[in-house]
Amino acid sequence: MLGTSKSIFRRLLFSFLATVLVGLGISGLLISLFAREYIYDSKEEEMLRMAKKVNVAIQDYDKVNKRLVDQLVSLDQAFDTRIWLFDQDGKIVATSMKDEVFTGKSIAVSIADKVLKGKSAVTELQIEGLEDPMLSVAVPWGEREEVYGGIILHAPIEGIEKTFGQMRETILWATLFGVLLSTAMVSYLSWSISRPLRTIERTAAEIGRGNYAERVHVDTSDEIGDVAQTINTMAEKLEKVEQERHHLEQVRNDFLANVSHELRTPLTAIQGFLEALQDGLVEEEEARQKYYAVMYSETMQVNRLVDDLMDLMKLENNEINLAKFPVDVGEVMGKVAFAFRAETEEKGIALHVELPDELPKIYADRDRVAQILKNFVKNAVKFTEQGEIRISAEAEEAYVRIQVADTGIGISQDDVHRIWERFFKVDRGRSKNNKGTGLGLAIVKELVELHDGKWKVESELGEGSTFTVWLPTVASYRQTT
Repeated sequence: MLGTSKSIFRRLLFSFLATVLVGLGISGLLISLFAREYIYDSKEEEMLRMAKKVNVAIQDYDKVNKRLVDQLVSLDQAFDTRIWLFDQDGKIVATSMKDEVFTGKSIAVSIADKVLKGKSAVTELQIEGLEDPMLSVAVPWGEREEVYGGIILHAPIEGIEKTFGQMRETILWATLFGVLLSTAMVSYLSWSISRPLRTIERTAAEIGRGNYAERVHVDTSDEIGDVAQTINTMAEKLEKVEQERHHLEQVRNDFLANVSHELRTPLTAIQGFLEALQDGLVEEEEARQKYYAVMYSETMQVNRLVDDLMDLMKLENNEINLAKFPVDVGEVMGKVAFAFRAETEEKGIALHVELPDELPKIYADRDRVAQILKNFVKNAVKFTEQGEIRISAEAEEAYVRIQVADTGIGISQDDVHRIWERFFKVDRGRSKNNKGTGLGLAIVKELVELHDGKWKVESELGEGSTFTVWLPTVASYRQTT
């Protein structure tokens, strides 16, 4: 990650510096060229105007005399520029300077010819005797069509070049400042990018090692923040998948352990009785018949376990299709009560069915509703001695509420929320007398969910239990469809 940070820093630094240097370089060059051209053009136009003013001031003089020279000196002071006069032969005849070192010298033939023809001329001259180059303009000296010679105005270009030098120096300092600013910005940007990237890298490494609870914590709302959020979302999904995998593994192990336990008890009993019969240890016919009866009972227990497992698997895999029709709850309750009448009378249990005068029909599978009630009543009979069981139904909003209440041993509060789990039994100490598969209530839960219903259990130890389910009425089903 350190190499990545350095790479990001170098790429950002080079790109910023290239942008600054190229941008300021091109801008400085263009500004310099345009400014130079503009200053020179402005200076030339100004000097041409001054030269024409000088001509207006001296056009009455066709020959050099003291008054003309004095006039040139005065104009020199007024315009702050050097003034030369040359005759028709191209020789300098007068200057505005006190020394006369240039008097008598000739100017360039091309300039003289152009001026004597009535045109203006502009040039840069390196005049002998002067160290600095001069910007010069030449205009005709005369009145109307009569030309006496020419007027030359000189201005040193040292000031112009100095201005250009200052501009170049300013651009250089601006470039240096831009380089420093770019370096500072690149350092900050590199840090702001590499810091969350390092956080993302560490978190991704933790997730790769299986620590799916790790999360990326960054304070940015840009693309890096989006990447961090994506990684967090992925980690959440992986965490859920891992939890689900552990849960399924635990369920599988519990399932195998429970099935092994539920099968081992009857199979061990059957094996023991068969060995006794096979070895001839049981000689009396009456005793053998008892052994056969026990083995048959244990075989039926195994058969019920297999049937319940198959039903539960089909329910959990949505492989059971309900045949839903309008069902009279009272009729189903009556048949279930009749089926358990003999068993309850044998145990001295009073079984009551309570129904209102008018009860709406439910939209359900008749056989599955009977299966739900049978599971409830079977549990109530199993855990009730010398008490009573009440089966009741009542309309409640869009549902019919069905209850099975007993006065049995009850369920502890620690076990109430677990009774819907597969193979869970609250009668561990009574398993020899009250046999069951531990799957009945798990099947009830799945069946109620398939009917779009609800379920609840209320119980206290020593007081009894009340199992309640709500199944939708025919009218509510029609409204929803």
